[in-house]
Amino acid sequence: MPMLADPSKKYRPYTPLILPDRQWPSKVATKPPVWLSTDLRDGNQALANPMTVPQKTLFFQTLLKCGFKEIEVAYPAASDTDFNFVRGLIEQKQVPDDVWLQVLTPAREDLIKRTVDAVAGAKRAIIHMYNATSCTFREVVFRNSKEETIALAVKHTKIIRQLTEECTAKHGTQFRFEYSPETFSQTEPEFALAVCEAVKEAWGKAGTAFEERIIFNLPATVEIAPPNHFADQVETFCRNISEREKIIVSLHPHNDRGQGIAAAELGMLAGADRVEGCLFGNGERTGNVDLVNLALNQYTQGINPGVDFSDIETVRDIVIQCNDLPIHPRHPYAGDLVFTAFSGSHQDAIKKGFEAQRIRHAKAAEAGEPQYWDIPYLPIDPADLGCTYEAVIRVNAQSGKGGIAYLVQQHLGLDMPRKMQIAFYQVVQAIADREAREMTVEDITTAFRSTYHFGGSAYEGRLVLKSFKISAEPASELARDGEEAADERRQFDGTISVDGVVRVIRGDGNGPLSALLNALRTHLDIDLALREYSEHAIGEGQDAKAASYVELVIPAANIKDTRSASASWWGVGVDSDIAASGLRAVLSAVNSAIGDRPLPELKLSVGFGAKSGQADIASAILHSLQLELPRRLQASFFEAVQRATRDRGTEEISYSDLITLFRETYGYEVPDREGRFVIKSFKMENLGESGRKELTGEFYINGKLKHIATQGNGSLSAAVAALNDHLDGKVSIREYAEHSIGEGSEVRAASYVELAYEREGVRKFNAWGVASDSDITASGLKAVMRAASNIDLIDRQMMANGH
Repeated sequence: MPMLADPSKKYRPYTPLILPDRQWPSKVATKPPVWLSTDLRDGNQALANPMTVPQKTLFFQTLLKCGFKEIEVAYPAASDTDFNFVRGLIEQKQVPDDVWLQVLTPAREDLIKRTVDAVAGAKRAIIHMYNATSCTFREVVFRNSKEETIALAVKHTKIIRQLTEECTAKHGTQFRFEYSPETFSQTEPEFALAVCEAVKEAWGKAGTAFEERIIFNLPATVEIAPPNHFADQVETFCRNISEREKIIVSLHPHNDRGQGIAAAELGMLAGADRVEGCLFGNGERTGNVDLVNLALNQYTQGINPGVDFSDIETVRDIVIQCNDLPIHPRHPYAGDLVFTAFSGSHQDAIKKGFEAQRIRHAKAAEAGEPQYWDIPYLPIDPADLGCTYEAVIRVNAQSGKGGIAYLVQQHLGLDMPRKMQIAFYQVVQAIADREAREMTVEDITTAFRSTYHFGGSAYEGRLVLKSFKISAEPASELARDGEEAADERRQFDGTISVDGVVRVIRGDGNGPLSALLNALRTHLDIDLALREYSEHAIGEGQDAKAASYVELVIPAANIKDTRSASASWWGVGVDSDIAASGLRAVLSAVNSAIGDRPLPELKLSVGFGAKSGQADIASAILHSLQLELPRRLQASFFEAVQRATRDRGTEEISYSDLITLFRETYGYEVPDREGRFVIKSFKMENLGESGRKELTGEFYINGKLKHIATQGNGSLSAAVAALNDHLDGKVSIREYAEHSIGEGSEVRAASYVELAYEREGVRKFNAWGVASDSDITASGLKAVMRAASNIDLIDRQMMANGH
């Protein structure tokens, strides 16, 4: 069903309050609220897999370390697990004397009794009772009138008073009472006030001391309006409830509209004293308000929030572990990327900001003035949260993986992604357990190099990248006439060493990495998919390199199963070229994935049948002649091989015949068939500041010795100009490629030229030439002449056939 053109026919807008003298817009926050963490109750009930008792205990201890003094620990009447957890905290004396345990109960007598029993013996406890008050819940869910709804709240408030007084007399527990008109934000304001007034009267002992004040919790159980409307509702309540000095007004915002933080902040300006929520915003549907975000927002305004997140990484790790839910890398203050700048302009601004601040702080220190934080793009000092600008994880006892990652970053310059940190941590731990000794820095870096085949030939895996070219597929190959063009795809053409044997592989994909994975799948039966990729720079300026990290998994039938695969392999690559860095990272991971399993061999000793692929043919040429053929030349020669086998009436061509066919087809290291296109001598000179070249010399063109003197933007364009001066038609360079063969003093240049030829009355056609020479200019010129010779041959054959 599509979205409606007129949603007003289905959805009613909120009804704004008439509050012309509202005061909250002109107020400024100056102090923190009372914080109540409901992670162990509201947060836990929203989890697909609720926390175990050990997880809840760890979470509780973490909240204590952060400084929370009010913690809603359970809905004890809901299950024996929750009841026993509360009893365990009390009986094992895990609750500090200054911490209030809060427990939730609906307005039902039997459940209230069970709830009070759960906290009996605690030093301090808050009984939190709720019943829904909005029109929809009254009329549809419970079918109660307003009078019946108030009577329900009053009756059970009196029961709670009686039971808590009995418990205090017997066990000495000090109780406070909290009441929530559930769905407050959808309840008529005057009715919410009426219910709370009746509850306060039934409780009968609200006082002005903190421990005596009744808590009225105003939940935005479902966020259905903008935060300014919620602030109006809160201010209306605060201004009209009687005996305001005896009341703590509490907020419980949810985040259905993504405005929970704003609603809480405006609600506090409107008069609220207390906020209930969860760390990092866990909770039903879109979650409760994020207490970490709220507290640190106040911290950045110079307000001490009264809770401590000086080690936010450890808090985050524990919350992720207990909730079994990830925290988004862009999550305010806590995400992996919140203090990381990828943009060069951002990095430059931050760098300059730190330099200026260093000077400013020195002057302020001399003058005895505050050293204010003011850095572009960083609203908070990461060091205050135990982080750094570079996002290096601190070394501490609770995050061993962070310590190892820190050493790798310091000594190898690699800032591993968090999931890779976990994977490598397991490698190091296995070595430490096996050798029963402390791991040194050298041990860790050596283990890293060996695991990820990183750092030179000593650590190479079975697959090693030798050379590659990434190109875009021509648009004509991507869409037919009249169709919308698809996203541009990439082609990978490269050579890799496979168990010491150099192979040519090629593949296509949406990008360089997927094209390489496609090539590995096609040629080596290695079927892996990319699940995660990240990168960062090492160094600055001309010496900067790219570090890339990939995680590979075995692809499943659908993308969801692929993304959730349990087995994965990480890889890392570093190169001055960012594409090469990513490709090396892929092979790093692939080397770990394939282990010792056999890979398909290229059988060079047998004939090449018609079913052999272009890459197989190219691999044979690479082995024999050390020539890395461009993709289009691979396709051209593959057609020549197929024609040769067809003309011979056989499906095979021997290895030696294949090499001979290549040499003859492209005139490689063989004399010109008739000596018609040959360089006798040449000289190349630069023509001043224009950058153009002048080619002079003696060339055989069409079998006749010609004295050449021509110009071009380079040696090849000058040679083409010379050819065009002496040919009937016109040639142009369609493609040129080159690479080196050998090393040191023995190095030679290999050149590949494809010429296009046009002549009146003759259809346009192309021809390739291949040559090598110790001089790169000579190599290119020879390749041009070889291609011209092939054009001449084809042209004469066409004339003989009457074309």
